[in-house]
Amino acid sequence: MRGLTVLPSGRPGRGRLYVNLPDGRAVAWYDRQTNRISVLADQHREAVLTALRPYLTGACTVGPPPVPTRAELRRLALPPDEDLAPNRPGETLLGELAHGSAGTRDRHRLRQELTAQQRMGDLLDGLEADGWRVLHCIPLRTLGRLDHLLDHLLIGPAGVFCIRSLPGRRQRAVVGDLLLGVGRADPRPDPRWIRRAASAATRALGVPATPSLAVVDASRVEVAPTVRDIRVLEPATATAALASSPPSLKPPDVEALFALARDARTWRGR
Repeated sequence: MRGLTVLPSGRPGRGRLYVNLPDGRAVAWYDRQTNRISVLADQHREAVLTALRPYLTGACTVGPPPVPTRAELRRLALPPDEDLAPNRPGETLLGELAHGSAGTRDRHRLRQELTAQQRMGDLLDGLEADGWRVLHCIPLRTLGRLDHLLDHLLIGPAGVFCIRSLPGRRQRAVVGDLLLGVGRADPRPDPRWIRRAASAATRALGVPATPSLAVVDASRVEVAPTVRDIRVLEPATATAALASSPPSLKPPDVEALFALARDARTWRGR
């Protein structure tokens, strides 16, 4: 059949490819993660396969759409303005920089923080091919109010991780129980904050969340021996360290938690 078009959906290279009729109606989609083609109208099956052939990688399964899981039903019922999945790394910092009200020193600090969040966010997004799911800029309820944004929430085989990204500024970074210091700058209370953030995520999702600090572009990172509850990540080794962590969640659990976490109402305490 002529006139079928193939349109992508979701993040480049990771989302589905939809096959549409000339009037815009979808007749099939190709899920690149599961390598499955779901055909809605069997009379278009051969035309769909012809249209998708340039995009297929290896042997794939062809059939009717699978029965939606509970996580998929939750996603389908999610209002677009409550969906956190489209958030980019450093979304709010981009807004602050675009507003232009900050002074020169503050703008320099914001750009450093944005670079750290974007670099770490890109690395975490790369884990999606291995069964992980990532959200960025999560509004957190800590100390009884919505007052902070969590840089990244990572959900995957090894569990749930609350991650705060910090610029190392090519200097020595020291992570202690209560404070984190970079170079000669005043120490920051990031270890205390990320613990509160992980506690808030644990309450919201109903599963343990690991507090994590990602230090980007430090000359070296030193962690006090008493710091045992916080995961300290560095871009050079973070992906391998997370991928090799002992598994604790099955794929359906990961998808169910991701569906819950991407709903902004989860974090407001519905």
